[in-house]
Amino acid sequence: MKFIILVCITMFVVSSCGENKIKPTINTNLDDSEIPSQQSWNSKIIFTDNGILKAIMLSKHLMKFEKKHETLIDDMKIEFYNPSGEKTSVLTSKKGKVDDISQNMFAIDSVVAVSDSGVTLRTEELMWVNKTQKIKTDRFVRIESPNEIIEGYGFVSDQTLRNYTIRNITYSSDVKK
Repeated sequence: MKFIILVCITMFVVSSCGENKIKPTINTNLDDSEIPSQQSWNSKIIFTDNGILKAIMLSKHLMKFEKKHETLIDDMKIEFYNPSGEKTSVLTSKKGKVDDISQNMFAIDSVVAVSDSGVTLRTEELMWVNKTQKIKTDRFVRIESPNEIIEGYGFVSDQTLRNYTIRNITYSSDVKK
């Protein structure tokens, strides 16, 4: 009886060791532009112009797509600096995107920008235009400063948040201390 069981086990093992190899499936529908050419985690990127510090960007996850000419960013924080090297404002958002051709940057989802002058901007989407060095959005914004609170739609400002315009104001209030 033991001999028969041993023969059956041996036959089973030998028969399962055949030449049939399993080939992996290959997804031919995948577009290589959907795969990042570079990825980075817990990144720190320093932006300079002729050796002068302009900004420092910190991110949790960064993905660069060469064919799409864009970089996607998760948990973004950008510190902006003036020509003297002093920090003038800080921008944070849950997501971001950089157009690698124009170098325009988009902050998306829970965007907060705080200037050294005490101005705080809150919105859902904000664009920094590289060519003009301005920030803008057509979305709803809330500006809180030591003197006032303003809400509205459509916003343009310098990156220090000192000179700004809101196109369609829906709420305005002086802050009394």
